[in-house]
Amino acid sequence: MHIPAPSSPDRSLGALPDALQRRPRLALVLLCLALWLPGFFSLPATDRDESRFAQATRQMVDTGDYVRIRVGEEERNKKPAGIHWLQAGSVHLLEATGLGERGDIWAYRVPSLLGGILAVLATFHWGRSLVGRRAAFLGAAMLASSLVLVAEAHIAKTDAALLATVAAIMGLFAQAYLRPEQFTARQAAGFWLILGASVLLKGPVGPMVPLLAGVTLAIADKGAPWLRALRPGWGLPLMAAAAAPWFIAIGLATEGRFFEQAVGGDMLSKIGSGEEKHWGPPGFYLLTFGIAAFPGAWIVLCALPTAWRERLHPPTRLLLAWVVPSWLVFEAVQTKLPHYTLPLYPPLMLLGAAWAMDPLRHLPRRWWRGVAAAALILTALGLVLAAQAAALFTLRDMFVTGLLIGPLAALLVLVLLRTAWRGEWGRAGLLGALLAIPLYAAILEGLVPRLQPLWIAPRLAATLEARVPGLTSRDFGITSHAEPSVLFAVGGETSLLRTGADAARFLAAGPGRVVAVGDRAEKDFQAEAKALSLPLQDIGNVTGFNYTRGRWVTLMLFRQGT
Repeated sequence: MHIPAPSSPDRSLGALPDALQRRPRLALVLLCLALWLPGFFSLPATDRDESRFAQATRQMVDTGDYVRIRVGEEERNKKPAGIHWLQAGSVHLLEATGLGERGDIWAYRVPSLLGGILAVLATFHWGRSLVGRRAAFLGAAMLASSLVLVAEAHIAKTDAALLATVAAIMGLFAQAYLRPEQFTARQAAGFWLILGASVLLKGPVGPMVPLLAGVTLAIADKGAPWLRALRPGWGLPLMAAAAAPWFIAIGLATEGRFFEQAVGGDMLSKIGSGEEKHWGPPGFYLLTFGIAAFPGAWIVLCALPTAWRERLHPPTRLLLAWVVPSWLVFEAVQTKLPHYTLPLYPPLMLLGAAWAMDPLRHLPRRWWRGVAAAALILTALGLVLAAQAAALFTLRDMFVTGLLIGPLAALLVLVLLRTAWRGEWGRAGLLGALLAIPLYAAILEGLVPRLQPLWIAPRLAATLEARVPGLTSRDFGITSHAEPSVLFAVGGETSLLRTGADAARFLAAGPGRVVAVGDRAEKDFQAEAKALSLPLQDIGNVTGFNYTRGRWVTLMLFRQGT
């Protein structure tokens, strides 16, 4: 694959002003903010993972216990504490400066936002030595606009921060692989320390990527001269020293339950079965790549045949080794979610950008270009249909913002296809990232926060505040909607009750209590209340759509009558 010299002019990137092209890092940061800030502050806490992570961090901040991870009264022994420490630091900083509060979900999203930005900058920084400056810039821009990263930058959990560590780890690994004689001890120390940080974020996922890439390259090259440059003799102990203190502390604090549940319960269940109904067949990630990597996926798909043909070229070889073995592992694991393969997106975007910027590029066969174009068109159409369906289903109306999404998606597709047809593939890649800004803004800021039936927990909290001001979460119980967003919105001491009868007994157990009873549990609740001779006062209700279970629910609020 021919790599243009970093200084060579290329009109395909003329979509940006020259001033920003001369400051690529500033341009990338501004692009990330334009793509990710819409909806960042206005989207309520989502179920289930985001609310679990945020609530666990909030309880750390409230209690000062930064070792154990708990959601309500339940131990959350699944992931290490790294992301919770980052979120807690964000909350403390925002509260100290008066810019935010621990009740603001966006305060917990800041590490995801910053992690995404660092991942994009790392892709550009280390990508320059692999594909050239302009192609690295284009690849980083395509990464920033990928639908899956846009989503993860809005969610208070691990994956955007993990992406930043993996991008940095593999960037350093690439330097050791390509120029082992120039790889310094300082770079090696950074490699192992960041590897330790990735372990604290998501356990073995971070180390898995360079390990599989290294094994693949060692087999393909019949040797590993780069291994000595990484200095594993003192690097491995350094990585362990970075991660071990918390693991020792959590092991002692939970009497070993963390390792039993995290390894035996969480990790092995993901490998052997589709945990929480997130099962997918082998090939799932390949089939959904056009959606997850929209709008740059079609360029990556066009680039893959050329990348495979030129796999003996060291930078291309390194990028493929970053992707292929880990991708196969993710396809083999039974539990599948679109963001699992996110650590493999930087090399894919760099491969796509290198091909798009190559003036001597080889176009794939016509049928494969048709597949790539279909991925672009169908994903854009899917976004339009999903937005309209959401507005019609939840609001029974064609929401005005939803009407903007169709023209914006059509404009993106038409401009990209026309630009590529003229042979300006690099320009098409960058235009895709830029035209995604208004499209994502219309969805994430204009439409989704206004789909009120989806946001049950904040409406429930507002109703309680209006009808029972001063109610503490220890005096509140709920049945039929035991979602973690309720804990975040109302309070961590909320009692999650299993049945309507449990709700009646909770209400009878003390004065000043309030329960929210789902419509499916009301009959049992009323029967038990009658058996207990419990007078009831109906103080309101909240109706919404529980998207985690795919059903409508009405929560009726009761307290003891007089």
